[in-house]
Amino acid sequence: MMITKNINIIRNTLAWSGLLQKCYKNIGNHAKFSYKISQYSSVASFESVDHCQHPYITASDKETFEALKNDVILYEDFITVEEEQAILKEIEPYMRRLRYEYDHWDGAIHGFRETERKEWNDVNSAIIQRIKKKVFQDATPLEHVHIIDVAKDGYIKPHIDAVRFCGSAIAGLCLLSSAVMRLRHETKPGILDLLLKRRGLYIIKDAARYDYTHEVLKSDESHFKGEEVTRERRVAIICRSEPRPQDIH
Repeated sequence: MMITKNINIIRNTLAWSGLLQKCYKNIGNHAKFSYKISQYSSVASFESVDHCQHPYITASDKETFEALKNDVILYEDFITVEEEQAILKEIEPYMRRLRYEYDHWDGAIHGFRETERKEWNDVNSAIIQRIKKKVFQDATPLEHVHIIDVAKDGYIKPHIDAVRFCGSAIAGLCLLSSAVMRLRHETKPGILDLLLKRRGLYIIKDAARYDYTHEVLKSDESHFKGEEVTRERRVAIICRSEPRPQDIH
């Protein structure tokens, strides 16, 4: 049975002088594919294997690790405690006015609020530029930075960011809480788990971005190498590259 793929626009709200558009390709709504995910979840609690010695990355099999080893990058303590506080101080007055959404129409994100920001104060602008310089050496970053605030009981379901709205690289700065991100191939059973540390930066690009769904596990599933990863409210500062010309319709 062919897997039904739904391409859904997650959110349309006004930002800056244009339309803020978030578009994700949701995976797992079809019953057959949901069964496949359940079937492959037996390897979700796998331990670290010999071919993957990274302290914050673990793979279910060698093939998955080899396919993604160059396309997933983690930086621990990319920002300082003081820099984290500086970002939160700037965004909190606005974010606090938003309500967490638990009944989003396409069900891709549960317990979240979001916005985009182009202008930052001088301190935080330097941080954002540091991220972009690290990530987008061979690509042009989008001007707007996506801010997703996920509640303690919130989570993000498997999805692939639509190619029409962003390019080959996605980077996320994790604030307030650590979390576990899981990458799954669209048609194969392999899984790669990433421990996203608080104040760390993750990068997913190329094959990891185009061929694998990524998700942030809910609190009761948040385990890494057999250890529980306590989930709190988490804010992600996400930078993306511009879409490829051939993907703009």
